[in-house]
Amino acid sequence: MENSNQMDREEVFSKPVKAGKRTYFFDVKKTKNNDYFLTITESKRISDGEDGVSYEKHKIFLYQEDFEKFLNGMNEAVDFVTAENPNFVPRSSQKDDSDFGF
Repeated sequence: MENSNQMDREEVFSKPVKAGKRTYFFDVKKTKNNDYFLTITESKRISDGEDGVSYEKHKIFLYQEDFEKFLNGMNEAVDFVTAENPNFVPRSSQKDDSDFGF
C-alpha cells in the first residue's frame, strides 16, 4: 500500500540517460499543491556473482526554488573540469548516435 507521501506525487516527465553500467533518471513530479520538483536517480548495475544482477540506486530531490542554484553550481564544476583538463573533449562534440553522447 502506498503511503500518503507517494500518493501526493504525480510524475509528469521522465528522461532516462544511459551511461555504461549506469542509468540516470530525471523525473519531474508534481505535488498535490501543483509544485514541481525534480528527482535525479543514479541506477548502477552490479554483479552478484553467478550471473546474478542487482541495481544500486541513489536519489537526489531537487526543489524548484533551488533549480537555479543547482545549475549554477553544476556549471561551475563542469567549467572547472574543462579548464583544468585541456585534453577534455565533450562527448557531444564526438560523433555518436545515442542520447547525450553516451
